[in-house]
Amino acid sequence: MNLEKLNDPSSLKSLSKAELESLGQEIRRFLVEKLSVTGGHLGPNLGVVELTLALHHLFDSPKDKIIWDVGHQAYVHKILTGRAGQFDELRQYKGLCGFPKRSESEHDVWETGHSSTSLSAAMGMATARDLKGSDEQVIAVIGDGALTGGMALEALNHIGHEQKDLIVVLNDNEMSIAPNVGALHNVLGRLRTAGKYKKAKEELEYLIKKIPAFGGKLATTAERVKDSLKYLLVSGIFFEEMGFTYLGPVDGHDLDDLMDNIKYAKKTKGPVLIHVLTKKGKGYAPAENDAKGTWHGLGPYKIESGEVVKKPGPPSYSGVFSDTLRKVSREDNRVVALTAAMPGGTKLDQYASEFPKRMFDVGIAEQHATTMAGGLATQGLKPVFAVYSTFLQRGYDQVVHDVCRQNLNVMFAIDRAGLVGADGETHQGVFDIAFLRHIPNMVILNPKDENELQHMIYTAVNYDDGPIAVRYPRGNGYGIKMDEQLKQIPIGTWEVLVEGSDACILTFGTMIPVALEAAEQLSSQGISVKVVNARSIKPLDEKMLRELAEQKFPLLTVEEASIQGSFGSAVLEFIHDSGYHETIVQRMGIPDKFIEHGSVSELLEEVGLTTNHVVEKISSIIPRKRQRA
Repeated sequence: MNLEKLNDPSSLKSLSKAELESLGQEIRRFLVEKLSVTGGHLGPNLGVVELTLALHHLFDSPKDKIIWDVGHQAYVHKILTGRAGQFDELRQYKGLCGFPKRSESEHDVWETGHSSTSLSAAMGMATARDLKGSDEQVIAVIGDGALTGGMALEALNHIGHEQKDLIVVLNDNEMSIAPNVGALHNVLGRLRTAGKYKKAKEELEYLIKKIPAFGGKLATTAERVKDSLKYLLVSGIFFEEMGFTYLGPVDGHDLDDLMDNIKYAKKTKGPVLIHVLTKKGKGYAPAENDAKGTWHGLGPYKIESGEVVKKPGPPSYSGVFSDTLRKVSREDNRVVALTAAMPGGTKLDQYASEFPKRMFDVGIAEQHATTMAGGLATQGLKPVFAVYSTFLQRGYDQVVHDVCRQNLNVMFAIDRAGLVGADGETHQGVFDIAFLRHIPNMVILNPKDENELQHMIYTAVNYDDGPIAVRYPRGNGYGIKMDEQLKQIPIGTWEVLVEGSDACILTFGTMIPVALEAAEQLSSQGISVKVVNARSIKPLDEKMLRELAEQKFPLLTVEEASIQGSFGSAVLEFIHDSGYHETIVQRMGIPDKFIEHGSVSELLEEVGLTTNHVVEKISSIIPRKRQRA
């Protein structure tokens, strides 16, 4: 079958099992080939080929609602719903999104990029269906890692209580981005090894029905026998106690097994959970044998060898963070590290190798990680929670209520701050300054380069006056010389990088090279611009700000963060509240919209954060009398 001519999943209904299996192999070859060029989430999608085929064969999308948790395993779904021809531009600027996107297809009924949301969305859709009196099926596909998220457990509890007709497909590959942790993971492990629970239960019920009904006592005894044997067959039947009919474990690569159980689930009243066992990376040896999570999501690679194509370069910011934290931890026994299922991405796997007892992976549970860090801090330890900017959003209340309110010495290492590129709007780390800076007691720092990052990590670990956040971008540093001796950076102080007399650019992090280039271009036009590394986002360097305002400098703030509520807003508020009403303040940042996927350079051009844009803005704000030809 020509995948690029496959426009509607309804065409799958006429295919035989053999034809579906053949189509599955074709899809796997297609994914391996296409993603070797574009990169993307290969492992998760190779693992759900048969499952996705079975779902679209037996349900009527988009009438029936198929909801993908996290969404990075929806490539097969996209192929089956008419988007195979767009895979050359997967995750590219203005190309196919790497996650479900409602504006992209009517078959994408729920957008997501964070985990553990599918069950709540399914409950909402099933409730709406019942209120409207319609008859569509609602199916949520959630991974075993995502199921450990607190939101998923809240939804399970509610669904089981309300007894809505919906189907939960638990895609159990024993691994999310990193190996799963937690008691629920151990429950699933017992279920995996328990064999065909559904079949055993049905046989047991058949035998009980054969017993002559000699009164209520025997019937009651029979029910007790059935319940006892249920717990003997499966240790702690968690999902049935939650109100679900449990089916499985099911071989996720056996179409007969999958379709038999899905058909059974469709006929069953109330919530049903189908426990499907799959192999992440199925069908492509390098991805199947991946133990480190490399093939979960990656860039281009060589198909034959499985070698990931990497460009040599300076150390990554994540690597500098990890190296510095290990260096500091050798001297300071108070330091402990936490991650929410991202040890590889944050490079804390390296920390765990050296300090296994001082490293805690709590699973997909940012709320828990934040409050646990607070608990550690109350006992005199120095917890460091390394978390992507976009995922820290999930622990916002805990940052406010459990850490900042108690003024606890927790350090937040905010990775992937700023635009991240190909993962798009669900992962852009542009909101953290805005949602952190207004919280009392919070300190926020941002380095200009990898050398300053190591000093900021050292500074933050040694800061004992409350919570502190150090934010840094995705990707590599600039290759500058790293100081051998770590030093503390005075909090609340800025650094003048270039002197000037006509205007001043206040910026930090990734925007500093842009500001320096702009200042150089403006200098050739006779315009003298001061460039300041505003590395302390909160508190501001109020002394320098007052000096700039009193000298009548027009100010331009430039930041790779949301323009509303971030650093520029803080400067504007200070200038206004301090009475410097004649001081010109202009701001540049991420506009008030969600930024889609593409390379970071393309996105910066789109939002107007380039050297040329800065030059234009400075030229527009300096007084005419100070402009020189």
